[in-house]
Parts: sequence; C-alpha cells; structure tokens
Amino acid sequence: MSEPGPTSPVPASADDGATYGVAKTALVGKSKADLEGLAVALGEKRFRGSQLAKWIYEKATTSFDHMDDLPLAFRQTLAREFALSPLTVADHRRSTDGVDKILVHNGDHQVYECVLLPYDDRVSCCISSQVGCPMGCTFCATGLGGFDRNLTTSEIVGQYLLLQALSPTRVSHVVFMGMGEPLLNLENLLSAISLLHDEVGLSHRHMTVSTVGLVPQIRELARHKLPIHLALSLHSPFDDVRNRLMPVNHKWPVAEVVAALKDYQVATGRKVTYEYLLIKEVTDTPEQAEALARLVRGNPCVVNLIPFNWVDTGQGFQRPSRDRVTAFRRVLESRGVNVVERVERGHDIAAACGQLAGQHVGRFANRRPLSVRD
Repeated sequence: MSEPGPTSPVPASADDGATYGVAKTALVGKSKADLEGLAVALGEKRFRGSQLAKWIYEKATTSFDHMDDLPLAFRQTLAREFALSPLTVADHRRSTDGVDKILVHNGDHQVYECVLLPYDDRVSCCISSQVGCPMGCTFCATGLGGFDRNLTTSEIVGQYLLLQALSPTRVSHVVFMGMGEPLLNLENLLSAISLLHDEVGLSHRHMTVSTVGLVPQIRELARHKLPIHLALSLHSPFDDVRNRLMPVNHKWPVAEVVAALKDYQVATGRKVTYEYLLIKEVTDTPEQAEALARLVRGNPCVVNLIPFNWVDTGQGFQRPSRDRVTAFRRVLESRGVNVVERVERGHDIAAACGQLAGQHVGRFANRRPLSVRD
C-alpha cells in the first residue's frame, strides 16, 4: 500500500482482488470451530482450520498467499472459493496527527466508516455497526443521510482487521462509536464482540459500546454480564433540550435511560460514561451543568465532555468558546463529578462520524429516516 498523504484519499485494499471486496462468502466472521469444519469439508485436517483462524484473526493477514504454513493447494482452493473479508475500500485518508479514516463498503457502495486512533499509550479504533443511522439526532453528520441497514458480524469484525493490518502495533481498544446505533444491531454486535474476544484476543474491558439510550436493549445487554464499557450519549439532563436534539428521548426520557444505565453498572461492575456534547447556548449552560451533577451523583461514572465538532445540520449549532467549556467543567468538578474532555483528532480528514461518508462520490441507497416518537 502506498503511503497516504495528509488529506488525500488513497486505496487501501488488499494485494489481490481474489481476497477482498468480491461477491464470495467471507471467512472473516467465522469462528475457529467454523473454520476447522470448513477445512475438513475441503479435505484437509481439522488443525488447518485452526491455522487459518490464526492468520485471519491474530495476524490480520490480507491475502491467502501470506499463509505460508498452509498447503498451496488449500490456499488456492480458498482463494478461488472464498474472500477473506467482505470489505472494499472506497476512500482512505490519513490526518496530520496520525489518524487513519477509511470508508468501506461490501460491493454495494453502501458506505460506512472506521477510524484508527493511535495514542502514546495504546492504539484504539472506532468502528461502525450500521450503514447510516435511523436515530435522527439533529447534531449528527451520520443522521443526515438516514438509514440503510445493519452491518453483519463479518462487516463489523472486518473493520477491526482492516485497521489492524494498517497498524504496526497491536490495536488493543475498540469503541463502537462509528456510524449507527449499536444496540439496534444487538445480535450482530454481540457476535462481533465474541469474535474479537475469543479469536482476536481482545479484553472485554477494552471494548466500549455507545448508545443513544435504548432502554430495553441496555437491559438486555446487562443480562449478558459482559464486562464491556457502556457509554450513553446524554447531551442534556433536561428533557425539553434532549427532545430537541434526540428523538429517542420522546420514548425513553432522561430519568428512565439514566436509571437503566445505573442498573447496567450494578449488573456488570463497570463504570459507565455519560457522553456530553457541548453546543453553544444549547447544552453548555450553568443550569444544565448543575442538573447533570445531581443526575449522576452516587453512580460510578465518568462524564466525557465533547465540544461540538461543527457540521452543518441546518440547526445553526455552534461550538462553544473555550471559556464556556471550562466553566461547564468547573461546575461538575466542584460537585465531585469525574470529568474528562475528549481529545479531538483528525479534523483535517473529516473525522467526525459520517462526515467522510457524506463527501463520498458514488452510488448511495435510498436512506430511510426512522421515527421513534411513537
């Protein structure tokens, strides 16, 4: 792969068209047991499937040709009959601060995004769970395009493996904060989490799922008792403000969704996060800071402040000044709330969720906005 420039799109596909982005059954998404069964069905010893799983999940290889401990005839059969991953790269951009953002599809040009985020102490990635998003949040670039479909387990895990193939070091953390509402795709999300844990070897404690606040799904996730981190996109403690920003609040208002989040914390023993978008003179008022502090009091949690990353949603939203962000944070800290502020990355490559997809020139499916008011 050629080295991407700071902002210019470049291809980031695999080294042969027989392995990535073709209309064949993808091996990514199959468990080691599945791959062992496949090896036997193709006339090989069962342990060849285990070797295949190691190449796919632990080494994140992008070509069957790299699997040099597998018999040549077996590799040729695999390349002829299967794809490694369902993903085709539509766009790849690298930021001046080291962030890679990749726009992918599985041959249908229904594009979605994943992001590689290197830090000093770890490498993280942000991956999508849906093509588009049906939730209609008025501040969100993804929501502007509406909704196409859920991603499959193969497509979700494929994003991680694509990003791992780009990274010289281990991608140890995964956040499901890309395009879509993960809990609307709960079955495939849980299957992807299982593969990332069991086959790739990631810790559950290094996985974070973000949600707008779907109460039944939060409670269903809690019943699995997985020690994964849950983050709620709260953005206001006031129902009238949150109703304006997030249609989901009409169905599950603040008090109900926060109660579900607190129950999740008790069930899993994991500290929860409240994501809080600071929009000038909309969500950044002192009154909301005081109310937020009261709302989360007594619950092991972190409030993650996110100054609005401007995108034109037609609402006239603006980014608050540094002084307003600081004042909001000081109110929370003075009330004993654990507060962090999101480290912003990739501004020069449209790294906000949905921005790159919105710039993509290609065929899009007709998107279907979905109301949750009823």
